Amino acid sequence: MTTAAPARSMFHHVMGDDFDRLHPRLRRRFSVGLASGEACTGRGVMHRIWHGPAFVRPFLALGGTRNILVPRAGRDVPFVIENVPYTDSFGRETVSFVRTFDLPGGARRFDAQMVLSPKGDRVLDYLGTHQHLASELHFAAEPDGSLLIRSGEHRFREGPVDVRVPELVGATAEVRESYDDAAGRFRIRVSVVNRYVGPLFGYEGSFTASYTDVRSCGVRPGLRPVREEARA
Repeated sequence: MTTAAPARSMFHHVMGDDFDRLHPRLRRRFSVGLASGEACTGRGVMHRIWHGPAFVRPFLALGGTRNILVPRAGRDVPFVIENVPYTDSFGRETVSFVRTFDLPGGARRFDAQMVLSPKGDRVLDYLGTHQHLASELHFAAEPDGSLLIRSGEHRFREGPVDVRVPELVGATAEVRESYDDAAGRFRIRVSVVNRYVGPLFGYEGSFTASYTDVRSCGVRPGLRPVREEARA
């Protein structure tokens, strides 16, 4: 009698055998999903949130109205990241990546919801409260066991509009997440760069993680977006 292999998370699915090269703590974190029944909450400090040239700030402020990016810079900012799996209104498994930054003057959120593409070959990242922006994400394990995530094509969607964001105004996001055994903490570094004008936005920090049974805890109110986008 053979034993069926355990169901994989969407991240394990797209990475394949490369997933096994991640640090064990990262494998646990990115195993969250409906199959595992686990949600992950990270709590820590962003040691630095930075912005690029001054002309970028109005665009960051505009994005901040829909919980896209973070419109204020800062240092040693407490934050929480909530990775909660659920089934969206179109029947797709989704994992939230909702980050809340406790900035002076009030908390700010950076919302993203990750969904497996219809072909199962990549993860789609829907940004903001209304999922107007969607990005392809590509995952890779680094030699030291850390995780590298790079964004691909970006699309803007609103009503009948579905257009590719041109490189002139778009940007590439790069996320590096690792686990520091000595400190007992996850470390994260994010940078968003435009091909023509350079670095636009980013942050770096560290956090610890805890896990809960999402089947008993459910999805807290306000975590899901206001509007969900069907187009993949």
